[in-house]
Amino acid sequence: MGALMSVVPPEPTWPVPPERGWIADDLDRLPNLPPHTELIDGNLVFVSPQSNFHVYAIRLLEFGLVGARPSHLAVLREMTVTLGTRDRPEPDLLVVRREAVTGDRQTTYRPEDVVLAVEVVSPDSEERDRELKPRKYAGAGFPHYWRVENESGELVVHVFEREAATGTYMPMGIHRGELELEQPFPLAIDLTDPQRWL
Repeated sequence: MGALMSVVPPEPTWPVPPERGWIADDLDRLPNLPPHTELIDGNLVFVSPQSNFHVYAIRLLEFGLVGARPSHLAVLREMTVTLGTRDRPEPDLLVVRREAVTGDRQTTYRPEDVVLAVEVVSPDSEERDRELKPRKYAGAGFPHYWRVENESGELVVHVFEREAATGTYMPMGIHRGELELEQPFPLAIDLTDPQRWL
């Protein structure tokens, strides 16, 4: 009998950037990109596997936002926003104007559609979610931004509002236990037990 041949799995192939760098439309054209790939400054950003905390936090806030949002707004999970030719980030949650939702094949939104962006910080996204993305979101005109942190197992929401005069975010509060706000619309979300949404 012939010798058994060992089967070697193929090496992964990574997209090679064009000389000009990637552009926003490339996210819709490149085959086999990992889920939730973002474009930041012309670079593809691949996210690490999500933790249970990340999943719980998104679900808790998504349900709370859906339950409180007025009818002219829509709540979306993990959809991109095209900020410009070289930037197409994917916030964990978005609140957009309902008229901006154009159909089931839509893959991105415009900055002027966004009312609120929410990012849940992961170990691999700390710098992006705390510094880079807030600057880009404020520069693009998003009126509201929430940064969600895991502080020793406690879900904590840092709330920011864009100041028109400076075009930057101003801190509006740090919420533990309950997130109770009047802007961008009245809501109250119990933050104490995200696992109840499993």
